[in-house]
Amino acid sequence: MTTQTTHASPDLPLDMIIFGGGGDLSARKLLPALYMAHQHCNLPANTRILAIGRKNWTRDEYLGFMEEHSKPFVEHKALDPVSWDKFLSLFEYVRIDVDSAADYACLAEVSRPGVRRVFYLATAPALFTTICDNLAAVGLVDEHSRVVLEKPLGHDLASAQAINNSVGQHFAETQIYRIDHYLGKETVQNLMVLRFGNAIFGPLWQAPYIKSVQITVAENVGVGSRAGFYDETGALRDMVQNHLLQLLCIVAMEPPVSLDPDAVRDEKLKVLRSLRRMTDEDIARDTVRGQYTAGAVGGEPVKGYLQEDNVPADSRAETFVALRAHINNWRWANVPFYLRTGKRMQKKVSEIVIEFADLPFAIIPAGPRNYGNRLVIQLQPAESIQLQMLAKEPGSGLKMLPVNLNLDLEQAFTERRAEAYERLLIDVVRGRLTHFMRRDELEAAWAWVEPIIEGWKRSGDKPRNYTAGTFGPAASSALMARENNAWSEES
Repeated sequence: MTTQTTHASPDLPLDMIIFGGGGDLSARKLLPALYMAHQHCNLPANTRILAIGRKNWTRDEYLGFMEEHSKPFVEHKALDPVSWDKFLSLFEYVRIDVDSAADYACLAEVSRPGVRRVFYLATAPALFTTICDNLAAVGLVDEHSRVVLEKPLGHDLASAQAINNSVGQHFAETQIYRIDHYLGKETVQNLMVLRFGNAIFGPLWQAPYIKSVQITVAENVGVGSRAGFYDETGALRDMVQNHLLQLLCIVAMEPPVSLDPDAVRDEKLKVLRSLRRMTDEDIARDTVRGQYTAGAVGGEPVKGYLQEDNVPADSRAETFVALRAHINNWRWANVPFYLRTGKRMQKKVSEIVIEFADLPFAIIPAGPRNYGNRLVIQLQPAESIQLQMLAKEPGSGLKMLPVNLNLDLEQAFTERRAEAYERLLIDVVRGRLTHFMRRDELEAAWAWVEPIIEGWKRSGDKPRNYTAGTFGPAASSALMARENNAWSEES
């Protein structure tokens, strides 16, 4: 899906400037993604990549860091020694203490005139304001510049607004790319085509033909080295406020008038503003938060959250959230949207399940279980789309059992599929804003999430325990069962 910004500018040589160039995100995601973009000729001619960090490294020492920490994350079959060496030749390393205004003069000295500067802020969001202020102070921000902001953008609505105001003093909204890597996933983008490019789904994509929608992002890993950050953030801020709400928007949005970035984002904003705000009563009834305890994942014993390094013994940070949301508009009246995310769950899976309504009257027995029609859109570990139909079981009269019409995207399209970060970085370079959050989107998401955070604080309840290697607290299943629904793995 290709769209252009309304402020097209001529192709220019590129300076990709990565703040946090020696960090984990850069090593595991950004640098491998840039290598793939370079290898497939998706970076402009005369591109240069400047890694910014606090460590007093030489250029050779930084390249050694890339060899050790980034090269292993490049897909093995794509790793060509000649291409890798050419990629390394694009790099320079600039030591900057981001809190020191004087240090930015070093960056200005090595900056080239007449280029497009893309500033990728792979740092803590608390540093975004300082970095942008200092970049502007040394004259590095101009009409051709772009800035990429990593999530989570802020800790609540007020802090998100403060960051947006500060960054907006130096960059126009069309120059700001608030990145959510889920929007770069092939299957997420394919969801737009599934919805708006296929006539068979149009009439059915609404109440009363859809019974419920499930959105799950489950991880089997724990908090690992992110414990300090995670304990102040929790699953609601870390995952629901961005990833899950963005998926909800794509499922629920009205057809945009075009694929222009603002046309698409206007429709997503309408969804966020239509989400029914939760009262304290709603929060108590329709949300479940949990915290994993010791258990086993993949047959290996793992620690509980409170035993992880750098986690306070009395922490109330949630590592699991399940909730029921409602969208107050005609298309989705009375259709529950169930959102779920957690760490140390039974397996890694991200999927959207569209549960179609039951027949008004069934004349054919459905077999031992009450199976219905479902559309299952799996984002990971594999990318696939399955439509669950009912068919006659052989030799059984007219007893029905479910069968799947399966579109395996990896088999259907055998050409190389870019990873999410690679695709989004190319979008930044080419000025495509469609798959990035606009300011009003971000703030509308915070406005819906924030009352839940405050409601949990007022209640004083602790997160419910769940054993690592399961799919969360039992209360999560009970949340679904109240309306005769079940999570996909329990159906």
